[in-house]
Amino acid sequence: MSKFIAPRRPKGFRDFLPETMLRRNFVLDTIKEVFHLFGFEPLDTPILELQETLFGKYGEEAEQLIFTAQHGRSTSEPLAMRYDLTVPLARVVGQYESQLNLPFKRYHIAPVFRGERPQRGRYREFWQCDADTVGVSSLSADAEIVVMMHQILDRLGFPQFVIKINHRKLLIAIGEFSGLPQEQLPDLYRSVDKFDKIGAEGVERELVDRGIDGGAVKRMMKLIQSTEAGGNGIEPIARALGDGDNGLDDLRELADLLGEASIPAEHFEFDFTMVRGLGYYTGPIFETVISQPNLGSISGGGRYDQLIGMFRRQSLPTTGTSFGIERIIDLMDELELYPPRLGGTLVQALVTVFSDETRRASTRIGDQLRAAGINTEVYFGARKLGRQLAHADKKGIPLVVIVGPAEIEAGVVKLRRLADGEEASVVAADLAGAASKMLAVS
Repeated sequence: MSKFIAPRRPKGFRDFLPETMLRRNFVLDTIKEVFHLFGFEPLDTPILELQETLFGKYGEEAEQLIFTAQHGRSTSEPLAMRYDLTVPLARVVGQYESQLNLPFKRYHIAPVFRGERPQRGRYREFWQCDADTVGVSSLSADAEIVVMMHQILDRLGFPQFVIKINHRKLLIAIGEFSGLPQEQLPDLYRSVDKFDKIGAEGVERELVDRGIDGGAVKRMMKLIQSTEAGGNGIEPIARALGDGDNGLDDLRELADLLGEASIPAEHFEFDFTMVRGLGYYTGPIFETVISQPNLGSISGGGRYDQLIGMFRRQSLPTTGTSFGIERIIDLMDELELYPPRLGGTLVQALVTVFSDETRRASTRIGDQLRAAGINTEVYFGARKLGRQLAHADKKGIPLVVIVGPAEIEAGVVKLRRLADGEEASVVAADLAGAASKMLAVS
């Protein structure tokens, strides 16, 4: 006999037992339904990509988290595990552009991998739910992404959430206006991206420590914290920066489009401290946060018009969003947002088996219930009724269909709803209707 191995999983990775999977699938199915409503279609790609596909796209800090992969004896193609679903999309568009119709609206729901330090809300394997529109330069595509983000979170039942909006061009303009040299702009983004973690004083101190002039830091900090009572903070920055290609006109247009879509004002805001750390964004950027409890952002995205150009001769305008499914699920658990009867089991009815002689009748009843769309388990083996009822109760099956010798002889089956003990005896022809009726109030 082989040596005993203590069962354990690697840190940052998880197993999902059936009750957990039912909740995960509820969230994923809700998101998928909204993606379909907005005309997005499914795509999938390999977990492994060529290293040259992934590296050079995310920025230095992010790329330190990419898992590289060893494989067999061959070293001819260095591989890495996908960091997100966006770069694989860009690669797919470049590789299959002759087979795609533009605009190309795709969604992708799959696991991604990052060498994070495992902690609450952060895992080394986690699922993302992405939706992107390729080939549309109009801000209508960006506004549609925000509207879709709002509808998903509303359907999932989140009571308090805010979709934060900023613009990469505006961040560049603020840096240049403040007097930062071009080569120090990446330091600006890296520090400001930590605003929600270390606060204004922490960001200011870090920027100075990075060697940025103190006067430039103060000018920049004043602008990115710009607010105006009753307004959205755009106009104070506009008065400072003046006209130009600085993203402000895009933000004004987005505000108008979201107003036309009847997105409640309390569910979106312009936040000039929000950076989105990935290096490929070129226009409007989005991030959704839940204030209580605070697990960080639960969705994010934006416009990235140059990334696809790395995989084809000319780039294509693209905008999209990504939902962090793990944080959403953690929050839904904490806020108890799931439907009350979700979890436990998918089985709706258990058909009893009393003996080998009654099994054929039980199997026939099970087939009849399944044909009516009722998820049905026919009990394996043959045990006393009490043991079978206990099995159904422990598993959370709401309805037991009793098919014993007495019922078979009388030409009926007995239905018992476990929640309240309600019973009914029905003939086979009425079984499906009676079972559905009892399940409707279970």
